[in-house]
Amino acid sequence: MWIGSVAFVTLSGCVREQPNVIYVFPDQFRNHALEFWNENDFRDQVNFRPDPVHTPNLNKFAKESFVLTSAVSNCPLSSPHRGMLLTGMYPDGSGVVLNCNSSRPVSSLKTDVIAISDVYSRSGYDCAYIGKLHADFPTPDDPENPGHYVENKRPVWDTYTPPERRHGFNYWYSYGTFDVHKQPHYWDTDGKRHEIREWSPKHEADKAIAYLRNEGNVRDVRKPFFMMISMNPPHSPYSSLDDCMEEDYNLYKDIPISQLLIRPNADTTMAKAVDSRYYFASVTGVDREFGRILKALKELGLEKNTIVVFASDHGETMCSQGTDDPKNSPYAESLNIPFMVRYPERIKHRVDNLLLSTPDIMPTLLGLSGLGESIPATVQGHDYSSVFFRKNEIKRPEAALYIQNMDGEKDENGLVRTYFPSSRGIKSHRYTLALYIDRETKELKETLFFDDVEDPYQLNNLNIEQNARSFKKLCGELAVLLKDADDPWYREQILSDIIPYK
Repeated sequence: MWIGSVAFVTLSGCVREQPNVIYVFPDQFRNHALEFWNENDFRDQVNFRPDPVHTPNLNKFAKESFVLTSAVSNCPLSSPHRGMLLTGMYPDGSGVVLNCNSSRPVSSLKTDVIAISDVYSRSGYDCAYIGKLHADFPTPDDPENPGHYVENKRPVWDTYTPPERRHGFNYWYSYGTFDVHKQPHYWDTDGKRHEIREWSPKHEADKAIAYLRNEGNVRDVRKPFFMMISMNPPHSPYSSLDDCMEEDYNLYKDIPISQLLIRPNADTTMAKAVDSRYYFASVTGVDREFGRILKALKELGLEKNTIVVFASDHGETMCSQGTDDPKNSPYAESLNIPFMVRYPERIKHRVDNLLLSTPDIMPTLLGLSGLGESIPATVQGHDYSSVFFRKNEIKRPEAALYIQNMDGEKDENGLVRTYFPSSRGIKSHRYTLALYIDRETKELKETLFFDDVEDPYQLNNLNIEQNARSFKKLCGELAVLLKDADDPWYREQILSDIIPYK
């Protein structure tokens, strides 16, 4: 099949056909929920035991891919991650500082940003988005009921994204956010709503395969394509067969919880513990649907010239650290996400500890696609494609920024108009450090400080005074990261007695 004639010149002067790109990112899929971390070639690259899950397709994919051990979701919430992913900017720059709903006009993807899809579209790509977006402030813009929201509950979480807010995606089959996994709905390119009665990852894989096959002439086959597929599971809810496929649940239903939640920091007495069976079932189901997409790609002869990425927007604590919050924390289960890239004959398989931050994904993907010169000046992340290609490697990051925001001031109508930067921190190859401030005084309230080499399950919160040298060094590195991100902590010089901004 001929997919287009767009070409680029490599650094060596060779002319190469522009690659297709598929970016698959299920929601709340933690890096630890990958079976291959227990296999040869992978086991010695990490210091944790993987979850006892079944991911046969991802196991095979990993053996063909560049696999990262230490990719970081800097602000581990769905909406902020998506804002960073799309724009290459930290939350304050993208505009998506909190999870988006109708009570938070402060948080929405800025209309004037240059998104990754804008760059691909302007570079001659056909661009498709399938699945959950959750990056826009919901407004009363129901295309079938003008002047009304798309749902009745308050606050409104779901929303329709009109063409002018799609940032170069010409094929659209998406929704804002909606967590009924076997009764999903989507708005298509023309704004028509589709009510579906099957598990959402299966339906989204079907739509992705139909797009690849160009059923209904939905794409321009003269062009390369850029397709993002955002599956909601294994995101909550994960508490019954309404949330996953029974065939996947049957793999886990008879396994004792103590043999599923094997991380030493997991509290198996929590009420949520029994939900691990449904969470892992969803992981296995996502693996199957991802495998179907890969199979179709190969059958259509598109495999060799297609970059395929498997990632996630953040992790899932699942009873680790005894917290009910599955995300929005600096714990490894929340912060560490899968990130695998397959580009046949161009990127060789290996496992790497690159501390890839979310804003780095956009420029790195563009660099992998030969579009490094088209990276917008607004991007705050870095292009690490040379690391993937193993050519002219640039300086690697020594640490990644951690961000937690909360609702700020509200107006007379109860709408959130500002956000409170409640915590900032840093993840290095050895340490995790998070500093929490008081809402009123903005003075230090709490610290989480872990040696991830000696204490991979983060069971021992280090004493600052007893580890003063390491703490001071991390605060110095944090100051640099906050300045580079133009973060409000830097602008307001928060905790300047601890963080050496100058």
